[in-house]
Amino acid sequence: MIQNATDSVIEEIHRTREEISERFGGNVAAIAEDAARRQASSNRPVWKAKTPNLRLKSERAPQASC
Repeated sequence: MIQNATDSVIEEIHRTREEISERFGGNVAAIAEDAARRQASSNRPVWKAKTPNLRLKSERAPQASC
């Protein structure tokens, strides 16, 4: 029962994503600009972190030189 509900929600998400992609010709930058414009005009509060999300440095071992 839960699986069917989950599947229908996922299917709706995929349909919505496809509709948005088609509306903007697959242009991800245009999709992001539209989302930012709509968010700014909504006058809803937006959470912002107090500190930036810093990229973690790689823990790889140094490569041996030949």
